Amino acid sequence: MDLPTRPSRTGISNDSSVNEQSVIAFSTFPDLEAARKISRELVDSALVACANIIPAVESIYYWKEKVEASAESLAIFKLTAARYSEFESRLRELHPYDVPEVVRLDVAGGSADYLRWIGESCSRSLT
Repeated sequence: MDLPTRPSRTGISNDSSVNEQSVIAFSTFPDLEAARKISRELVDSALVACANIIPAVESIYYWKEKVEASAESLAIFKLTAARYSEFESRLRELHPYDVPEVVRLDVAGGSADYLRWIGESCSRSLT
């Protein structure tokens, strides 16, 4: 099986026709295994082009009337705005938390080749 080559990171673009379609989403998970499993499913189903997993983060947050601290894993997802709604629904279905973190950031600029690759990856045919 040939692995796809990653696009070049040269040629920064602010072309709105390329950039308006790209978004980044963040979500934390209770452990690395859950982050990997869910990220893999989202990439396999072409909902996201890529998931970067940071295996260990410490989260401090307010939950059920008190301040909590937990070790978690963080996933950073790259996808298209067109797939975002489906991505968020599927992530919520798969996620073990009652209230999963799902934060979306619209991409304002970046490598035109990389942003194009995100679009192509999220629109690929699944056979």
